[in-house]
Amino acid sequence: MESLKKSIPSFNALIMLEATARHRSVTLAAKELGVTQAAVSHQIAAVEAQLGTQLFIRRHRSIEPTPVCATLVTSLASSFAAIRQSVEQAQSFAKTETVTLGASLSFASLWLLPRLSVLRQQFPFIQVRVVSQDARFNLNAGEVDLAVRFGIPPFEDAEVVSSRSDLIFPVCSPTLSQTFHEPETFLQAPRELIENEVSDRSWYSWSQWFAQADIAVRVPSPTLRFNHYTDALEAAKMGQGVVLGWNILIADLLKQRSLVQLGDIAIESTSSYNVVLPHRTKQNATSRLIAGWLAETL
Repeated sequence: MESLKKSIPSFNALIMLEATARHRSVTLAAKELGVTQAAVSHQIAAVEAQLGTQLFIRRHRSIEPTPVCATLVTSLASSFAAIRQSVEQAQSFAKTETVTLGASLSFASLWLLPRLSVLRQQFPFIQVRVVSQDARFNLNAGEVDLAVRFGIPPFEDAEVVSSRSDLIFPVCSPTLSQTFHEPETFLQAPRELIENEVSDRSWYSWSQWFAQADIAVRVPSPTLRFNHYTDALEAAKMGQGVVLGWNILIADLLKQRSLVQLGDIAIESTSSYNVVLPHRTKQNATSRLIAGWLAETL
């Protein structure tokens, strides 16, 4: 490393050399860099002495780069441009930007929160603000910068970046599943149903699920009802009954064996999870970065 330092001129000297060759003038180079003409002339002389070659042909009112100098300066200009780009990128990363992401309560709690650490590691320069609500976000009012909206696209107020449908099937605790002897037993004689009561028609009731699955059975009244899906899942995990599982939302719970699927019948939802960006409000590159990550991860 020491020998390398001795063989390469200083960074300041190279900057002055490049400016002088570009302007073909010591005076203009000094003016651009905010230094004296004497300082520029001194650095160029030092570089010539260190390299052992003449870099400029001095004329009466101008200087001309020698072929050796022209080759060196071409390389320097390219290197300085690359350095400038890297510095600007580092500066942009250093500036913390805030992106407001909207999602339903269940999606935020069950899918997004377990993956936030991955998102933050990938984009450490972005501050993510999560807003959770089951009511549809008013994208035209600028409530959020992007959202995960469940529904059937297209949407008048949003650009759909990506869509993903879901599979729906009965789930319960491992302990409760054993009381059905065989998983298919539940499908033949359903009982201990937990219903998720929501105003959004995109969510299935038990009657709708059995009808779409083309299973002709009498569907009893649910023994438990909840207005939040996360509460319905907690009751199911504690063995209080059987709930409809949305695969994307409960995939982690299935891996952990907190919940198990009953039977092998699943229906595909008619609606989908849509990563959307507002049409009418200003979009920025940071929001698109997060939208791209959501689309890829979903």
